[in-house]
Amino acid sequence: MSITKASLKFLEDKWDETTAATLDGAELLRYRSNLLGSDLRITNFGGGNTSSKLDEIDPVTGATVKVLWVKGSGGDLGSIKRSGLATLYLNRLLALEKQYKGVAEEDAMVALYPLVTFNNNPTAASIDTPLHGFLPFAHVDHLHPDWGIALAASANGRQKMEEFNAEFGHKLAWLPWQRPGFELGMMLRQIVADTPGCDGVVLGGHGLFTWGDTQRESYLSTITIIDQIGQFIERHSLTAGHKHFGGAKFESHSEREKVAAKVMPYLRGAVSRKQRWIGSFTDAQSVLDFVNSHSAEQLAHLGTSCPDHFIRTKIRPMFLKWDPSTDTKAIPEIIESSLETYRSEYSAYYAKHALPDSPKLRDASPTVVLLPGVGMFTFGRNKTDARLTGEFYINAIGVMQGAGALGAAVTCTDIPQAGPAASADQFSVYQNYVALPPSEAFRIEYWALEEAKIRRQPPEKQLSRQVALIVGGGSGIGAQVALIAAERGAHVMIADRDAEGAKRVAEECKAIAGKEVIGHTSIDIRDRAAIKAALAATIKQFGGLDILINTAALFPSSPDGVISDAQWGLTLEVNVTANYLLVDEAKKFFDAEGLDGSIVLTSSANAVVAKRGSEAYDVSKAALSHLVRELAVSMSPKVRVNGISPATVVKGSTMFPRDRVKASLAKYNIPFEESGTDDELRNALALFYAKRTLTHTPIDPKDCAEAIMYLAGPLARCTTGHLIPVDGGLVEAYLR
Repeated sequence: MSITKASLKFLEDKWDETTAATLDGAELLRYRSNLLGSDLRITNFGGGNTSSKLDEIDPVTGATVKVLWVKGSGGDLGSIKRSGLATLYLNRLLALEKQYKGVAEEDAMVALYPLVTFNNNPTAASIDTPLHGFLPFAHVDHLHPDWGIALAASANGRQKMEEFNAEFGHKLAWLPWQRPGFELGMMLRQIVADTPGCDGVVLGGHGLFTWGDTQRESYLSTITIIDQIGQFIERHSLTAGHKHFGGAKFESHSEREKVAAKVMPYLRGAVSRKQRWIGSFTDAQSVLDFVNSHSAEQLAHLGTSCPDHFIRTKIRPMFLKWDPSTDTKAIPEIIESSLETYRSEYSAYYAKHALPDSPKLRDASPTVVLLPGVGMFTFGRNKTDARLTGEFYINAIGVMQGAGALGAAVTCTDIPQAGPAASADQFSVYQNYVALPPSEAFRIEYWALEEAKIRRQPPEKQLSRQVALIVGGGSGIGAQVALIAAERGAHVMIADRDAEGAKRVAEECKAIAGKEVIGHTSIDIRDRAAIKAALAATIKQFGGLDILINTAALFPSSPDGVISDAQWGLTLEVNVTANYLLVDEAKKFFDAEGLDGSIVLTSSANAVVAKRGSEAYDVSKAALSHLVRELAVSMSPKVRVNGISPATVVKGSTMFPRDRVKASLAKYNIPFEESGTDDELRNALALFYAKRTLTHTPIDPKDCAEAIMYLAGPLARCTTGHLIPVDGGLVEAYLR
């Protein structure tokens, strides 16, 4: 069949012949993969795989051999590079059929793939490798488009596939559900042999296989068939009287963002009782259409179909039975009762299907939570995982919507039988959508090969899964705290009155940790409304709060050394009252989560050293030191409150503008040149202060940041109400 761009309605042909002409076979596969993976309508993140059978020179014999290049285990098509492709001798891979002992020994075949690896390639081959190897085509694409899975997960899917073939002139073949592996590879080979002119295969409940004689033909065939399935489903969805998910039951809440902000901390705390999660929220229209519908609860409980989906979303989400027209006060109780039911059902699901060699039961809490009128909350070990989990469930929603459009509700007897390696459990169906049986879902979710993939992931960092709000993070000590927190794996929200400074530090942190785990916002800690806004931004971006740090402070100064009454009042407001306001507002979120938390405030050696000319600052810091102790009492036992007491930190401090540095140099009779740079003047002052300490070492912002992060982190889990001096050994600050 001749395929042209004109046949596309939804997708775009992004192939650039000029670019393609410069690439060798392996790079063309990488290029093709990147194009396909760049559109989530074609395949989801990390999902699907592509391959090419290329002629290569055997490094041992010098002979030309056919090599299967295929996406390696755990890669993502949209971002994969040449190094992410596995390479296997094709003839040796196919020869492994002689070693295949049947579906009971399916997983053992994966251990043999390294024996047929070409050119000592370290990239691990995925479980889908034989699916590509056994298909007799030069270039193969196996993808999970929502439209394709909707067809594959329809109770009348085989019938609708034949209607599609007739309408668009294709010869797609149907294969019943079969877990990926060697058996499915041989089944694919057989169905193609039994279907003359076959130009694709629909895998029941799973996805789509397409191919071509050239890289270009494979790409164009793939996007065309996917696009045409989309057209086919769209036509069905426009049938008179059809309503997605049975039509709307609820209306979206008029203040759903506020409701979500209120619910998220409580929900995060509830699902994090075994291990902490980072949260994400979306009220995308597709999500609202689903959660507000008559059928949402039944479809959600039915579970997902595509293996790529429920590895992240678990067998099913948690649906909260709340009427958006009622008071939100009922939601916490609904969450608790729903969680109890969900965990009980999940544990029973594990107990029923686990074998003696199955991986241990994982956290029984949901990763997806649906709230009518509001949207969807998702959770993961980091922000990226949480967001992707949500994207995968949006894919699942699209699948259910498409399947519903393809037919009215049918009984289980209408569902095609599963393949020979599948369980005998009955498939579940609702409104034409078919979910995998729990036994099959379990075999994927707790697959030993998936468990091995999880264990290959790098160990989590010290502050992974922790959310830190760093106030005063736009410069000086706060900026160093943000950088260290980012290095240690925290999700960091940088807040500062200087919004540009916060943004600048955020960019530095993103270079270390990645853009999804870093945020920035403006704040004025004298203003409760501004504090609430910064906390809300933190919750919105990361789902909760674990660590609160404040390094913002004010040192009043004037040309003649005499401060006004207004300056006195402002100093106490910023250095004392504002800290109280900050913690008082944060307490609401800590209380809602009910998780262990940590607060670190910044006092000063001046809190115990009486000095001339700095009375307002010294008194404010003395009050702050005692506030730390008071807060440690009131926030116990869940939240620890500590502080640091640094000696004068000149480097990078906004409290040391040029005029104040010059005034201090003059005060201590330290010679300086008016033409000196800011850094030169600051260094001269810092060295003077250092000589008054036992170590003779200037206090660097990083020294203070390290102390703060020690108190904030797990190494100080038994420390609260304490202030660590960071003063180089300032004898005058010794307590007596």
